[in-house]
Amino acid sequence: MLDTEGPEGIKVLLQKGRNNVPMWLWLFAVVGFYFLFRWYWYRQTLQNLTDKYVFITGCDSGFGNLLACQLDGQGLRVLAACLTQRGAEQLKEGTSQRLQTIILDVTDSESVAAAANWVKLQVGDRGLWGLVNNAGISLPSLPNEWLLKDDFLKILNVNLLGLIDVTLSLLPLIRKAKGRIVNVSSMAGRISLVGGGYSISKYGVEAFSDSLRRELLAPLE
Repeated sequence: MLDTEGPEGIKVLLQKGRNNVPMWLWLFAVVGFYFLFRWYWYRQTLQNLTDKYVFITGCDSGFGNLLACQLDGQGLRVLAACLTQRGAEQLKEGTSQRLQTIILDVTDSESVAAAANWVKLQVGDRGLWGLVNNAGISLPSLPNEWLLKDDFLKILNVNLLGLIDVTLSLLPLIRKAKGRIVNVSSMAGRISLVGGGYSISKYGVEAFSDSLRRELLAPLE
């Protein structure tokens, strides 16, 4: 008599259970899983990309430049903000005619306001489908005692206050399109490893993003 309470007995019962499952049921499960995966993957695919506008800051080089090129290649209408005219010209050389550039200094409120008006003219009644706040600097990053107040302000004005200014200026267009905002942060926004304003600014970006997310999810009164 088999001891079903011992380890060997349980193993035998499990083996019998597998043997009693018809092959067609296994096949049905595999096919069902395949179509479920296809359905989920299709839902993640965006449609009508050519009707969607995305505004990206800090496109002279780095992540912003790469993202602008990639989204342009996928057919989106990219509005790329560069700090310098040279950066804007180099970006346009490697992209399609859909991509438009503008010179933007995120630390200058007049420059931000002008960029917001330009974006409004570009998108029209469609609104802004995406905003990517990428512009940022990391230096000076040194022991705190080596730095002055202006060293901290230099980074905060770009990474945090400039990001907030751009976001608030474009928020009505984001709401109109029911779009999304991507704030480029950093691990330094969770763990401060060095002195200076960089980690402070990224902690601020995390906090601003959390509060903004809750506001955008809440229904307008």
